[in-house]
Amino acid sequence: MPTPVISPREADVLALLGEHLSNAEIAARLFISVRTVESHTSALLRKLALPDRRALSRRAVELARAERPRPAPALPAPLTAFVGRERERAALAALLADHRQVTAVGPGGVGKTRLALAVAAGAADGFADGVWFVDLAPVAGPDRVAAAVAAVLGVGEQPGQGLDEAVCAALAERRALLVLDNCEQVRDGVAPFLERLLAACPQVRVLATSRARLLVPFERVFPVPPLSRDGGGTSEAVALFVERATAAAGAAPDPALRDGIAAVCERLDGMALAIELAAARWPTLGLDGLRAGLSDQLRILAGGPRADERHRSVRAVLDWSHDLLEPADRALLRRVSAFVLPFTAGAAVAVAGFAPLDPGAVADGLGRLAEQSLLTVVPSAHGTRYRAQETIRQYGAELLDGAGESARARGRHLDWCLSGADGLARAADKERQLREGDWQAGFDALAEELRTALAWAAERPERRPDARRLALGLAGLAFDRHLLGEAQQRLEQAAALASALADGSSTDAVDATDAADAADALREAARVAGCRRLGDDMYRLHRAAAAAALDAGDPAGAARDLATAATVAHRFSSTFARLPAAAEVTALLARARELADGSATASAALALAEAAVLADAYGSVQGSPDNTARETVGYAERAVDLARRAGDPVAESAALDALSGAHSWAGEPFAAAAAARRRVELLALAPRTPATAHEQVDALAMAAATAIGVGELDRARQWGRRLAGHPLTAEVGHHATSWLLVADAFAGQEEDVLAGGARFLEAWEQGGRPRSFSLGPAAAAVAMVHGLRGDDGARASWLAVAGRAGTEEEHRHGYGAVFDATVLLDRGEAGAALERISPAPEEVWKWVSWVWLHWYAAVRVEASVLSGHPEARERLAEARAAVAGNPVAAAQLDRAQALLDGDPARVRASSAAFAEAGSRYQSARSLRLADAAGGG
Repeated sequence: MPTPVISPREADVLALLGEHLSNAEIAARLFISVRTVESHTSALLRKLALPDRRALSRRAVELARAERPRPAPALPAPLTAFVGRERERAALAALLADHRQVTAVGPGGVGKTRLALAVAAGAADGFADGVWFVDLAPVAGPDRVAAAVAAVLGVGEQPGQGLDEAVCAALAERRALLVLDNCEQVRDGVAPFLERLLAACPQVRVLATSRARLLVPFERVFPVPPLSRDGGGTSEAVALFVERATAAAGAAPDPALRDGIAAVCERLDGMALAIELAAARWPTLGLDGLRAGLSDQLRILAGGPRADERHRSVRAVLDWSHDLLEPADRALLRRVSAFVLPFTAGAAVAVAGFAPLDPGAVADGLGRLAEQSLLTVVPSAHGTRYRAQETIRQYGAELLDGAGESARARGRHLDWCLSGADGLARAADKERQLREGDWQAGFDALAEELRTALAWAAERPERRPDARRLALGLAGLAFDRHLLGEAQQRLEQAAALASALADGSSTDAVDATDAADAADALREAARVAGCRRLGDDMYRLHRAAAAAALDAGDPAGAARDLATAATVAHRFSSTFARLPAAAEVTALLARARELADGSATASAALALAEAAVLADAYGSVQGSPDNTARETVGYAERAVDLARRAGDPVAESAALDALSGAHSWAGEPFAAAAAARRRVELLALAPRTPATAHEQVDALAMAAATAIGVGELDRARQWGRRLAGHPLTAEVGHHATSWLLVADAFAGQEEDVLAGGARFLEAWEQGGRPRSFSLGPAAAAVAMVHGLRGDDGARASWLAVAGRAGTEEEHRHGYGAVFDATVLLDRGEAGAALERISPAPEEVWKWVSWVWLHWYAAVRVEASVLSGHPEARERLAEARAAVAGNPVAAAQLDRAQALLDGDPARVRASSAAFAEAGSRYQSARSLRLADAAGGG
């Protein structure tokens, strides 16, 4: 039977049928008439021989799934052919098919990586969500395992989560294969990471390579044997030798020499690396030279366990290859072992180019080492780079120690890293100013080198000043690269290094300086923790900064830190895993008062803490019910005034946040919106630091929310888009788009809501499905739009998301009542709408203040009017005073008044008021209500 021909327009219709859209929705999406959609649907039913629309939708989903390109295997492409190993490939593939975690185990140089790559490539079709390769050899420590995996997967950090949790969330519902290479380097980090990953991600499988088993649940061990020597001259080992020797010499060895080659491979125990190194010498030594050179070395292998022999056979051929080098090339080989990533010739000169090695000879030396397979040439977009296979790099590191050059070579590597970090920082600054450049790629290419150099320097007292400098530099770069967890870690490391320097200093002046440096680093770490939504860490770090400030002889600084810690406990209470007791926070405030010296900055910090702790300006769960709203406004206004006098925009922004909250509790939404707007304006020109970035994100969110609350929809959407595009929210699409979704929903921007909802949902699920005061309303807003479009299935799905993303009370009494009643009114179910939103605003004050008050009042009045409630007119009059100044809510009350007065012309006229206010949906609804009331 011939394949039916489907036109491009029919294909478009079919794809949208797969999204379960109605004919009207498809017509709107494709800018065609409903009748044309019906015609295409009938043609598709006929061409595909399907009985009904439901079957057509199922077929559309099937076709989309079949045509969706599979993720390409994220595997490195080896430069040489894979030889032999047919039995091992089949056996390892079968084991991987039956078990979720398989570790290929064997000594260095046996060929574990190449075997794993071959098996992974062969298994790729079975993993719809991709195959991912992670080389752990360059990873600086066990705590960096999750970061290495996240970098390969493209997973960013999520607020309130570590990278372990972010990776698990990203892979939770994926069918993927993760290949972890060189696990022995960081086995203590791999084991706990895999335990969490495999428990959280039931469809993920892991193929690891290691010199020792990982000792984790689910693990199945596959011992990788040496290459087979069975068959003599026709063995796998000989085949590998011949293939590599042919590549090196340009011609294959004489077949008559294969038995002699088999003898060499036997002496090398079939170890793949040893065979490749020997084959690289074939063009210059030939068979006789190889026999002579290897014989002396291999005599030392007699006795001992077989595994030890195999280790020694690789070492023996490395020793032999090393001894054949010129002295200068030997020095170069051992010195470049300081690099953990591919490096350029220029980098090699900077690190290895010291006597007796002539810096001018380094480039030629690199070429000779590559010719002998001791280095691999790695092409890149930024020029030729070189790298040593991990076994060779470790061998070179041992030679470096043995030659007594380790301190000098690694010190030069540290200096090179410091220079590189400074250059990256300048590039990042330039890119921020000119919006150009690609410093991030430079950072990614250098980051592991920086981490390795930092780990080395931190252990050596004489290099601790450089270590602290590098830790601070790496922290800044990591923050700019949106690696917030590492930025915080490096700042805490810098503080610890400064404290160690203070403890070891011989003068009080130096001791105080180092303690002050520690305090500064801890404060900055607290600000990064704020960007990560980790309240516990913010609180801990500010308290630690206070202790360091006291050590530095700075009681005023300690007072600021203690006051800030007290403020954090209230301002960011929702980001704590364990809130400190109220008595503990009050004690911090009292101690801050004792230490304060009356300076402007200390006074401002104390005033803000008093607004937070004593007056509950932020409305935290710890707040006392006894303070009055007007008292709270007074506390917040004093904090704003003192922060402004201190000339600190970050402190002033925090105080304005308190003032915005206080006005909200006082029933003054316009004043709350004005304070939030001042925050955005204040921070617009502030330099990008962790403190300002944290404030900017919070300020944009609050400005968008409060603008929604007073009906300034265009302004809310503007700020919502700025929040969605902020660099700090790049990896957290759910937080980034939450208020924009609400603003778009109220504005009637349905297509924008549906598109933004997809980003929101993906990010929310990837982030571990967190709860937040903004996430529930966002999901409920998307549900409302689906309800207005008549898609009850999608609406139910989004209401379920709203239930998990927010709290039940907020949805029942606050935003949920507004959104649900709006849908019911749209469907003509005014009685049900009134029942959903029946309590008076003052009865649900806690849930409708701030953002939802005006919307709640206006929708409640419309439901009262349309359902014929006897108090509709009284409710309308009461609401007018409450929403005065809100263009959308006021227009809704005007329309309700016209409906109550039976004046269809005024109902129709309200359409223009809604359009002017940016509410496309309500504008269109006015026209429908007018038509229904006979105003046509």
